[in-house]
Amino acid sequence: MQDFFTLCEPLHKNRHTIKIRHMLDYRFIKENLEAVKKNIAQRHMDASADAVVALYDKRTALVTAVQKLQAKRNEIANAMKAKLSDEERRKFIEEGKTVKDTISSTEADLEKIEQELEAEARKIPNMAHPDAPVGSVDSDNLQVKVCGTPRTFDFEPKDHVQLGQELDLIDFDKATKVSGSKFYYLKNEAVFLEQALVMYALNILRKHGFTPFITPDVAREDILSGIGFNPRGNESNVYSLEGENACLIATAEITLGGYHSDEILSKDKLPLFYCGLSHCFRREAGAAGQFSKGLYRVHQFTKLEMFVYCLPEQSDELHEKLRLIEEEIFEGLGIPFRVVDTCTGDLGAPAYRKWDLEAWMPGRNGGEWGEVTSTSNCTDYQARRLNVRYKDDDGKNKYVHMLNGTAVAVSRALVAIFENYQNKDGSITVPPALVPLCGFDTIKKRQ
Repeated sequence: MQDFFTLCEPLHKNRHTIKIRHMLDYRFIKENLEAVKKNIAQRHMDASADAVVALYDKRTALVTAVQKLQAKRNEIANAMKAKLSDEERRKFIEEGKTVKDTISSTEADLEKIEQELEAEARKIPNMAHPDAPVGSVDSDNLQVKVCGTPRTFDFEPKDHVQLGQELDLIDFDKATKVSGSKFYYLKNEAVFLEQALVMYALNILRKHGFTPFITPDVAREDILSGIGFNPRGNESNVYSLEGENACLIATAEITLGGYHSDEILSKDKLPLFYCGLSHCFRREAGAAGQFSKGLYRVHQFTKLEMFVYCLPEQSDELHEKLRLIEEEIFEGLGIPFRVVDTCTGDLGAPAYRKWDLEAWMPGRNGGEWGEVTSTSNCTDYQARRLNVRYKDDDGKNKYVHMLNGTAVAVSRALVAIFENYQNKDGSITVPPALVPLCGFDTIKKRQ
């Protein structure tokens, strides 16, 4: 599906050149205004397509004005090449100064409008897939698949917080003292489990042809903005580094997506399959409630992220591939899960379509589904903002499609393992797939 970002070329190439950033396809918005407004409403986002169109019209008028003034300036310059009287030359010089001043002021107005236009346009989300369920909250997501059967316990199952504390695997109190709330220490066998989960998922991704990375934990604000994260303001979910114009990353999607920014990729090398291991930092502003406790919603965690650059005609098929890999990972762990088609209000601005995997968590309110992974097809939304293109067979540079998906978010995977594999005596059985990687098959209380 067509999305909205396009690269505008400079208006002219002299010392007054205006540098225009990668911007929304304003013409698409203007020509499809009602569809864009409907999409904004269905996604429950604070954006104004009308404001974008109004600013676009102002920009168009100013661009035309600058071009006419430049043509006039060139006419004057050519006229002055002729043999002129002193009076004629003075007249042209005065007229040239007036035109020069008018160009300068008009360009200043244009630059101001460009900034306002880009600020408004960046609020507009990607168009949603026509089959994405319309809704406002995650309860409106559509269940499309269930894999595995939730375990029936002959005892009252504990949640992961109680299990982790009784088995000396997690220390929230010490982490709160040292780092603040929603941080944690992993201890003892949980340390080996984290490493085992990472290696288990890495081995699966290696089998599927992914190039592995350990990415930086810091990215520039323009990269975050290009990916679709808001680096600043009360609504931001990321930690900004004061005075650095940089942030701690919330996911390796940011660093992998920025890897090829401002590049033209070889068509014959697409698709590119990358996976990135990183720490993830999230402010989780406003997050509260029973299901935010423990490891489920924290400020820092380890995650292995999948990322794909591909041709537009490949993205739907590859989106399915990423979801199937996520299913393979959790099927291999023996964790019951379901797949949901994410509703419009829960998509996030960059996503055209998103699948969530929700694992069965027996410790949640007597047993509930909890999100453990997701995968999004962002079409060319991020590529246009980050200027990632490929040269097509017709010789034209076109925007790639970019997709992302969680292979394993360790903290939430641990929640699912602890709660699903707990035993009546308070011990936890290690999923068989992880035993060769961590070196033990059971976690028991210490004597």
